[in-house]
Amino acid sequence: MEVRIGVTYSAKELTVEVDEGADEIVAAVDAALNDDSKPVMWLTDTKGRRVGIPTDKLAYVEVADEDGSARMGFGRR
Repeated sequence: MEVRIGVTYSAKELTVEVDEGADEIVAAVDAALNDDSKPVMWLTDTKGRRVGIPTDKLAYVEVADEDGSARMGFGRR
């Protein structure tokens, strides 16, 4: 599943491929935003790399459809 994350003060977005489902990603984002003791939201991509995003810099989080229908254009199908 593809997760796109917008970060404030940055023109680029982060794109992370994860094995978790949409509900798990949404729950992780909610938990990170509601827990003041954790200033960083951590995601693990499909290759095992960890990506940390400061929760106070999150602008938006976009979770692509599991069936891949959201991956259209620019040669991706």
